[in-house]
Amino acid sequence: MVSRSTSPILLACLAVALGVAAPPAAAMPPQARRERIDVRDSSGSRLLEAFILVEAVDGGLLVEHDDQRYELLPPESIVTRQPIDTTDADTTPKTLASRIVADLPPGFDVLTTKHYVICFTTSRDYAKWCAGIFERLHGAFINYWSRAGLEVANPDKPMVVVIFADRSDYETYATHDLGAAADRVVGYYNLLSNRITTFDLTGTDLLPRPNGRPSGGVGLDILSSPAAAGLIATLVHEATHQMAFNGGLHQRLAPVPLWVSEGIATSFETPDVGSATGWRGIGAINRARLDHFLKHHRQGDLEAIVVSDDRFRAAEGPLDAYAAAWALTRYCTDARRQQFLDYLRLQAAKPPLADDDRDIRLHDFEQAFHCVPGDMEDKVVEAMARLASRPR
Repeated sequence: MVSRSTSPILLACLAVALGVAAPPAAAMPPQARRERIDVRDSSGSRLLEAFILVEAVDGGLLVEHDDQRYELLPPESIVTRQPIDTTDADTTPKTLASRIVADLPPGFDVLTTKHYVICFTTSRDYAKWCAGIFERLHGAFINYWSRAGLEVANPDKPMVVVIFADRSDYETYATHDLGAAADRVVGYYNLLSNRITTFDLTGTDLLPRPNGRPSGGVGLDILSSPAAAGLIATLVHEATHQMAFNGGLHQRLAPVPLWVSEGIATSFETPDVGSATGWRGIGAINRARLDHFLKHHRQGDLEAIVVSDDRFRAAEGPLDAYAAAWALTRYCTDARRQQFLDYLRLQAAKPPLADDDRDIRLHDFEQAFHCVPGDMEDKVVEAMARLASRPR
């Protein structure tokens, strides 16, 4: 549980990105243009074709590759630039899958669904079971926000998920993204690569079949596993982040406060292992987050997570921040829905690498909710106590 709660967005990735892109950035163009760029740096020379998303005043670029990866190019590494026709980009699921697999360790197979490209080394049955959860979330996510009155988009590109068969291979791969935290994180969404990466958490893929191939537990086999609740919560949590950053609720590498991105993901993640599918929809009380909030909440916690992401990144106590994010999000959706939607619109309008600090965050909050975070604190605690009194 700790590893799941400390993992959902690749925080280090965002921090590095914002640090590298220190020079002020120009506004994102209405439609990203595609260029051929000659790059030379310490690793050598390469010619790449990518979409230009942000251009800093010093000439540095944030670009998007055809496999959806973002890359920050320092100005000194850029030798030449040449506009090219955007119709040259091949973004079909089959081509995308081939690009992804080429960069992964050997042995990956591919499953494509209506909205996802899933690369896996576990069994196809397990990959299909995960794909079912992702597709249900995809529809529920768009329906939920559309009915609430918030415009979200159906992502125009397939979303990518990488599933390893076992933890050791996953950790070896994830170390590149997560560093020393890889052994504590069971799944994550990477803002730069735009991918979810995880592994088969049930362990049932290790059971031999008569033909010698591993068996991926599906259906009731998975739901009967002690790992079921954590598995489903992890998959839905990370897929919610991916949907939010691809459907226009947030912009990738924009300074979206973690309290709102994690609050939304924790609101969606609640599993239902008593159902045949393991997850049925959005809005269930997340008892684990609720109980943790009521037990560990301290006065001032809500303002702390609104004005800064530090508590989410802290080595000690990040669970408190995630629980507070869930509680604040739940209160806002229940009691201040229209103001919360106004706040989300403010965040959705922010481009990648935009300015961010305590004063900006306070201003955004006050503009949407017409109060400071501290004014809400007692009301949030009272509302959570009422939720806790409901029958389980």
